[in-house]
Formats: sequence, structure tokens, C-alpha cells
Amino acid sequence: MRYSNGMKQLIIIAHNLRSAHNVGSLLRTAEGMGISEVILSGYTPFPPLASGDPRLPHEQLKVAKLIHKTALGAENTQKWQRDTDVMSRIRQLKDDGYTVAALEQSATSVMLPSYAAPGKLAIMLGREVEGVEPEVLAACDVHLEIPMFGSKESYNVVQAAAMAMYHCRLIANS
Repeated sequence: MRYSNGMKQLIIIAHNLRSAHNVGSLLRTAEGMGISEVILSGYTPFPPLASGDPRLPHEQLKVAKLIHKTALGAENTQKWQRDTDVMSRIRQLKDDGYTVAALEQSATSVMLPSYAAPGKLAIMLGREVEGVEPEVLAACDVHLEIPMFGSKESYNVVQAAAMAMYHCRLIANS
């Protein structure tokens, strides 16, 4: 059964992820959740670009294979783009009416279950271990935190993104 995308416009920004496997898994999850677009910024690995790919051919091939291992073709069906300037992209999204929400624990974070997602939302993901950089975090409109019930302090970036996508796509729509 396919569900309607609803009216929400959701974008994911993956900034400075280091794992091509996480990128593939993120593209597959985003495709399944009907995400409008995934923006891969900073040093985040990315699938081959149709034109103007700055990487050497053997580097493109190596990264493409790693991404494909977990994307399973979603790298070809999910809309994505590469962006080298995340701060400009944040400003552009805000100018276009998006709320930019960092998925990050902070002193001012809002717990995800209580967040009412707006109609146009961009979810910012950060580095796997260190999280979203302070200057990027400061540029975001809101910080969203996923409650933890065990002894660990954080989730894997893609699992956290999946929870946020699900909440903002389905739960917050009702």
C-alpha cells in the first residue's frame, strides 16, 4: 500500500557525513518517505554527478558502489543534489519559506514527539560522531531532539533521520 505524501514539503540536508553507506541508507529511507529532495553538502559522499563531477573516475566508481550497497537503486530514484555551501543553502531555504530544523541535542532543543512540523521543513543532519557543527547549528531555526530511553546518548544518523522523517511526514500531519 502506498501512502500519500500529504502536503508537507520535506527536505533533508546531510552535511559532512563521512560514510557512503549512511548516504545510501539515507537516500533509500528518504525515497521511501517521499522526501522532496536530499541535499548532500560538505564532505558528504555523493553518487556520480551527470556533468561536472570533480572527482577522478576511479573515485566516482568506488563511492558509487559503496552508496549503491545500501541505497539499492534509490540513488537513481530519490531526487538529490550536491551543494558545496551549506550556509548559503540554509539562507536560500529560509528565503523560500522553509523552517530549517537541526536534528541535534542542545540546550534549546525541542523534543521531537512534541514538534508540530510546518508545511515546509528542511531537516539538517550532521557528522556521525560530533553532530552538527556549532556555526551550522546556530543558523538553524530550531533544534530537534529524539528522546533516549537507554544508556546511549545518541542514535545512528540515518536511524535518527528516519524517526524525524516519520514524525514530520506522518505523525505531525494528523
